[in-house]
Amino acid sequence: MNNVTINRASGAAIGLIGAAVLFALITVAVKLALPVTAIDADRAAERSKALAEIRATEEISLSHAAVIDVKRGIVRLPIETAMALAAQKWANPSAARADLNRREEKSVAPVKTESFE
Repeated sequence: MNNVTINRASGAAIGLIGAAVLFALITVAVKLALPVTAIDADRAAERSKALAEIRATEEISLSHAAVIDVKRGIVRLPIETAMALAAQKWANPSAARADLNRREEKSVAPVKTESFE
């Protein structure tokens, strides 16, 4: 290799590095100079509000008792109460299994409705 070839290669490398640094500086300057608003800012706020409502509803559902179906006798219990009742009932597994089967059959049985003919 002669000195002219080495100097051209060095110059090309220095030019490439300089162009990359210049490009990076321009990119950073433009990014800092132009504030960009979020495209979906209103959608994000709407989703946050919906998520908060869902979590509040879940918290109420998990911590408060409620009647789900009066005719079938289905209720919703707080987790702690349900776990305590399950532990108490399952102290005798055969009786608990029989009770569970009886309640399952009752919950899926058709509801008798009054007809006004």
